[in-house]
Amino acid sequence: MIFKKIRNAFVGTATPYYVEDGNFYLESNNVKDGSINRKTEIFINNDFYEKQKDKWLHTDDIVMVQSGHVGHTAVIPEELNNTAAHAVIMFQGYQQQTDPQFLNFQFQTGKAKKELSSITTGNTIKHILASEMKKFKVSVPQYEEQNKVGDFFKELDNAIALHQLRESKLTKLKKAYIQKLFPITENESPVIRFKEFNYNWDLCKLQEISNITMGQSPKGETYTNNPEEHILIQGNADMKNRKVVPRVWTSQVTKSANPGDIILSVRAPVGEVGITDYEVVLGRGVASLTGNEFLFQSLLRMKETGYWTKYSTGSTFESINSADLKNAEIYQPHMDEQIQIGELLETFDNLIGLQADKVNKLKDLKKGYLQKSFL
Repeated sequence: MIFKKIRNAFVGTATPYYVEDGNFYLESNNVKDGSINRKTEIFINNDFYEKQKDKWLHTDDIVMVQSGHVGHTAVIPEELNNTAAHAVIMFQGYQQQTDPQFLNFQFQTGKAKKELSSITTGNTIKHILASEMKKFKVSVPQYEEQNKVGDFFKELDNAIALHQLRESKLTKLKKAYIQKLFPITENESPVIRFKEFNYNWDLCKLQEISNITMGQSPKGETYTNNPEEHILIQGNADMKNRKVVPRVWTSQVTKSANPGDIILSVRAPVGEVGITDYEVVLGRGVASLTGNEFLFQSLLRMKETGYWTKYSTGSTFESINSADLKNAEIYQPHMDEQIQIGELLETFDNLIGLQADKVNKLKDLKKGYLQKSFL
């Protein structure tokens, strides 16, 4: 046995003890992909915190998510020493010299995930028992090797976190610019403008500035995996990072779009957009619009600001029709200003995409090394 204690954290209802300013209460949603995140925080009052003293977490303890996204683990850092917790399994009291990060990363391997899945119960909500984890077997080499492996993967995680942070900062910066580059009302100028422009913006309907084609699904028997046929775009699943990504093909052409056209989803989730580099067939879940980068960014903004929700409020299935799309209103400046705004926001998208690619490559690298570094 590596640990003296493998047990549940607090089990029961803790909501009556929640306070706005108190002791941080670690919950399962704070544990993901091998680390602690505090994007959401719950705090508990002093009385309840002190009552949990016999179950406080300490530096280098390991916690595992017990319900929901079961099996995700993290090591308790020094700044969370003496933290109370809820809905996690706690691994405490090392009985032999062990690198906690080594075990933490071992739980992330495909082999460990498969074994954890075999002892997971529940259909709708997955659950794992502390009693099962007491019987769980791990491979442990000499401490020096554990330490080297743990340090290596920790450096990889730090690199991933760095690029994720850069991606997040760029995304927030772009959102801030979008808020200030577009007017809020017809009689209002944007907060930020390129110095050479002072014209008024016009309020236009989409059908006045773009050729719009609503999709029509081909017959089901014409669908194929043959990339020699026509690319079929059905919805959000066929778009990623601004672009159309071929996924399904069809031998029947119903409605079509050309390279450079904007593709917009008209069914849940309404308003997702991408640009196609190919001639594509439009299924009924999408529409195409002709337009420049400015129009593309304007449509992104409409999605982010919840423009389309007014058409689907109260509906069982979120969707918009041809009239909704054609009569949608956007603000538009002169073409020269459109070009500059579009280029600026496209630069942000390219930088964000670059960081996202780096994150994905590092995650793939980590996944490969995890498979090779553990028995």
